[in-house]
Amino acid sequence: MIGKLTGRLDYRAQDHVLIDVRGVGYIVYCSGRTMAALPGPGDPVALYTDMVVREDLMQLYGFTSLVEKEWHRLLTSVQGVGAKVSLAILGALGPDGVSRAIALGDWASVKAAKGVGPKTAQRIVLDLKDKAPGVMAMGGTVVDAMDGSGLEVVDDADPGPAAKPARKAPPKKPSGAAAASAGALSALGNLGYGPSDAAAAVAEAAATYPDADEPDLIRAALRLLAPKG
Repeated sequence: MIGKLTGRLDYRAQDHVLIDVRGVGYIVYCSGRTMAALPGPGDPVALYTDMVVREDLMQLYGFTSLVEKEWHRLLTSVQGVGAKVSLAILGALGPDGVSRAIALGDWASVKAAKGVGPKTAQRIVLDLKDKAPGVMAMGGTVVDAMDGSGLEVVDDADPGPAAKPARKAPPKKPSGAAAASAGALSALGNLGYGPSDAAAAVAEAAATYPDADEPDLIRAALRLLAPKG
């Protein structure tokens, strides 16, 4: 099973890319949002991948974060949701948007994706709502991991027959909205809030304050969880 590819982007098509990994080319299908985030041909690239193998098919699907990959895995576990529909949902909402929609039971947002009807959207929310806290607890993207991934840095000015060891930098800690949500979710769990309640509060707070850092997100979620009246 291929779980991650690190190499150079050879070419881009409408819904897939070709990644050259030391002379072997891998065709990887991605959501529109992921395609837009990828670099141009010739640039280094890394993607988490999910491999689908059937009697008549073998395809790789690529994701910039483990959160996106996990939502794809969960979405395709729902009856009537295949890889194409999953990528449409992730492309429309992004992994953080899917987390918020599922945690809040917002099936209307899921239905906004191309090819998703109301019954399918409702089934997705119903089947996956209990999974949202676990996925939201994951943070970081494949970009954060690339500095320690072993991607070879080619020096055209100094070729040589002996392969040089890959130059690596210390791995970075996850950053951004996903990491803030994961930290806030962990903090609320430590305070004794249930996973579903905490996930819904963090999702609503993140939707209201998209630029909030972890402390601000915790405070906003606690306000939402405070008893009313």
